[in-house]
Amino acid sequence: MSEITLPSVQAILDQTLDPETGRAMGPLGQIQDVQVDDNKISYSLGITSCMWAIGDEVRDGINDRLTAAFPGAAINATIVPHERPPARIGQLGLRVKKVVLVGSGKGGVGKSTVAASLAVMLNQMGSRVGLMDADVYGPSVPHLLGLKGRPEVDADKKIRPIELRDGFPVMSMGFLVEPDQAVIWRGPMLHGSIQQFLRDTQWGELDYLIIDMPPGTGDIALTLSQSVPISGAVVVCTPQEVALLDAVKAINMFRKVNIPVAGMVENMSGFLCPDNGKTYDIFGRGGARDKAAQMDVPFLGGLPIDIRLREAGDEGRLHEVIADQPDAAAPIEQAARALVRHLASKAASEGVSTSLPTL
Repeated sequence: MSEITLPSVQAILDQTLDPETGRAMGPLGQIQDVQVDDNKISYSLGITSCMWAIGDEVRDGINDRLTAAFPGAAINATIVPHERPPARIGQLGLRVKKVVLVGSGKGGVGKSTVAASLAVMLNQMGSRVGLMDADVYGPSVPHLLGLKGRPEVDADKKIRPIELRDGFPVMSMGFLVEPDQAVIWRGPMLHGSIQQFLRDTQWGELDYLIIDMPPGTGDIALTLSQSVPISGAVVVCTPQEVALLDAVKAINMFRKVNIPVAGMVENMSGFLCPDNGKTYDIFGRGGARDKAAQMDVPFLGGLPIDIRLREAGDEGRLHEVIADQPDAAAPIEQAARALVRHLASKAASEGVSTSLPTL
């Protein structure tokens, strides 16, 4: 076994890349309390709330490198929170680290449910999350989460969003119009509302702003791309070929407006029967995985039709089932981790630098 020394251990730890920024963790102060005692190595690893979902994976990767360098060493690593406030981004100066769009090439594929589920899961895993419903003509996020009320405007003329829970802001046109009233707007008014939701809402400091896009391949994506830096777009589709054709259009649309595609999610990927626990491929299975490979985009996972989640969405309790029934939430958790993992990989490959907040 190679001799274990504090400098040799410190060198390996310090050069580990921070999953959020893609920079070495040592200079960022995320490696602390490094100790070497005979064949024992211990250290504390600082992970930001933005990447908390994959903190255990980062730790395991470091431990694997230490084990390879010092076979037989006993390693004890403690994960601790590392505070890093978001910088202001884009023309609007939002304090958000990652802006993620959730879109689809067509309606009826469960896009809003997936957007709300990802946002709830990321928040549940320790990140600071906001959810913006940009589907102005058919806002369904308030219903899925059981949220009601009308946002207030403060003395600074900022909109106070409705909160799902403390520190989890949600903004939707559904809060501003009556449930049975249709929004009949031309393009400029639509774009104006999107800008207002971004610019005039008190989002606070967020790790993720998840934006539920309108269905189809309209020009809302262009409006968003010109307003804030987009970290990635998640394309939702079902396994059938007719849905996949439209998903391809959505991917090409995002690419044309220079929005990176963070991955595909296959919704309604089989039906999980509550009576016998078997999964039946009503709409097929694996079509999105195959199409993702053809289009060279990540596949984030498949979400089966689960009666518990369907009923919870209808009753405005989607977040409650995700929190209280881990088996029902497991596929959503896998997709959320895959998304965070992809964003971390992107940061590592691009060597993203950390910006200081604009005060």
